[in-house]
Amino acid sequence: MCMARNEIIPYNPSLRKFARELRKNSTLGEILLWKEISKRKLGVQFHRQVPVQEYILDFYCHELKLAIEVDGSSHDDPDTIKKDKIRDYELLQFGIIIIRINDFDVKINMDSVRMYLKQRIEKIVLP
Repeated sequence: MCMARNEIIPYNPSLRKFARELRKNSTLGEILLWKEISKRKLGVQFHRQVPVQEYILDFYCHELKLAIEVDGSSHDDPDTIKKDKIRDYELLQFGIIIIRINDFDVKINMDSVRMYLKQRIEKIVLP
């Protein structure tokens, strides 16, 4: 699969300030996962709270067009599940792959989360 590396995807400029605030006020799950994926620990570079289109992605790798979302219990609500599916579909139209990780798993089962992410990244890099 050939991808345009580091392609700039448009975003709503008004989201920049909100993204900065989210970086300053990350959830525990986001902080713990960031420690595992920052500094190219999985072989690719991720950025935190990245505005894309009308959304802010928890973690985004421009190189692979890959987003990781850490979902807490609020994402179990049927309306939120529906909104997440719509969001994921809209981002997929720009070639962005979304990986959703449960916040509880990040806190309790980090080894499995790390292994899962590593496998998913390898499948994208070496299809």
